[in-house]
Amino acid sequence: MTTSPIASISPAATPALLVLPVVGAVSFVHLLNDLIQAILPAIYPMLKQDYALSFTQIGLITLIFQLTASLLQPAVGLYTDKHPKPFLLPLGMLFTLLGLVLLSVVGSFPLLLLASAMIGLGSSTFHPEASRVARMASGGRYGFAQGLFQVGGNAGSALGPLLAAIIIMPRGQGSIGWFCLFAIVGIMVLLRVSRWVVSSNARLQLRAAATTGNGLTTRQTRRALLVLALLVFSKYVYMTCLSNFYTFYLIENFAVSVAASQLYLFLFLAAVAVGTVLGGPIGDKIGRKPVIWVSILGAAPLALLLPYSNLAGVAILTVLIGLIMSSAFSAIIVFAQELMPAKIGMISGVFYGMMFGISGIAAALLGMLADASSISTIFKLCAWFPLLGMLAFWLPRIPRATRH
Repeated sequence: MTTSPIASISPAATPALLVLPVVGAVSFVHLLNDLIQAILPAIYPMLKQDYALSFTQIGLITLIFQLTASLLQPAVGLYTDKHPKPFLLPLGMLFTLLGLVLLSVVGSFPLLLLASAMIGLGSSTFHPEASRVARMASGGRYGFAQGLFQVGGNAGSALGPLLAAIIIMPRGQGSIGWFCLFAIVGIMVLLRVSRWVVSSNARLQLRAAATTGNGLTTRQTRRALLVLALLVFSKYVYMTCLSNFYTFYLIENFAVSVAASQLYLFLFLAAVAVGTVLGGPIGDKIGRKPVIWVSILGAAPLALLLPYSNLAGVAILTVLIGLIMSSAFSAIIVFAQELMPAKIGMISGVFYGMMFGISGIAAALLGMLADASSISTIFKLCAWFPLLGMLAFWLPRIPRATRH
């Protein structure tokens, strides 16, 4: 089972024939990687109770994880653009494995921070190179490939809380060790992906495609990257609020159980996964800009309505928000790659790193605000951030002749 996604890969095959096997493989490991990461926020209620943590400390755990997952990504991407290191893929998953082992046995808040940092370090080495491999194997269908790669991560994020509720919550912290099996499977698959990258000519073809440029001036390119960065900021401040504090919001406002809150979180994250897989192909057909515009700004009225809804309304609204907003990120990544086609690894690392960094800082600040006021207050505040989707108006249209 672990080698089936790439069992039929031939090194001599062309990237167009490898869309499903190779992208499927990195998407599968993206699922495993993000599943492992998702158990961390999913077990926050358990950690909060067992270690008497404040919301500020909960936010700090997320901050440490997100910072280690973000700061190294641009550097890793820039380095591998010039000096390819495909075997960073299994190495990144090895760091994740070590972090899981530590998380299952630690007994203090500082060691929880260290375990979170190790899992974050695994992410920072996995994402830039895996995103590049997805583009290598896309056969020119970049939105489709990036969407398929992304949906693996989002599916893992959705499954993480569900498995945490089933496996960890009834048995305690030590049962986290079972998730090490997922990391081991990921290492095995990524070893085969790395061998394909070494053996194939996909990287050379990707470099050749980058020489055509993007058809825009330097000023237009820089302005577009700034707009994309602001859109990522608006999207992930709000998504961090939902991902990290949604369970607490439901428990505080509707007195649902911890297990029930995990199921509501699973529904939201499952909707995120569906929206992600739809956003990539739609962007290939109608362009990245319309997808980005609708996905962020379109969620604004729903986000503003959510803090004033009953439990059923909140559940429906979060599913709709997940579907709409999640279609943006694969389009943003591909748009950024088209802006800088000669630096795929670096630009992927920048935007993945930005996603993790913004999420981490937002989690820490929102945790402190929740301690000072209430969970409901941060939901009302963050509901305004999707309105920044209006900035998509200033994104340029990349000439079709330059889209590879």
